[in-house]
Amino acid sequence: MSEARTPAEIEADIERRRSLLAETLDEIGVRVHPKTVVGDAKARFVGTVDQTLGRAYVGANRAVSDVRSKFVNEEGAPRLERVVPVALVAAGLVGLLVVSSRRRRG
Repeated sequence: MSEARTPAEIEADIERRRSLLAETLDEIGVRVHPKTVVGDAKARFVGTVDQTLGRAYVGANRAVSDVRSKFVNEEGAPRLERVVPVALVAAGLVGLLVVSSRRRRG
């Protein structure tokens, strides 16, 4: 069985527990304070935005690399068999836009 505690030991134990409870209540007060809640929400939001932007950057970088690999060979020289048709289509579209805009004005 356990030994009987003295009143002084009981009082010291009560005081220790009271001190721990006060620390816990202070910590809870800080956690639920409006500034803390808003700050935590901002931090989570910024983290989410940073993560989303990071993914978007990686995706865009990958897309650019994929497109580049279609128009440039391993040595960095343009693949004329692919560049020329795209340039001709682009020039044709620009020509159509110019003709179309002149017809609207005239």
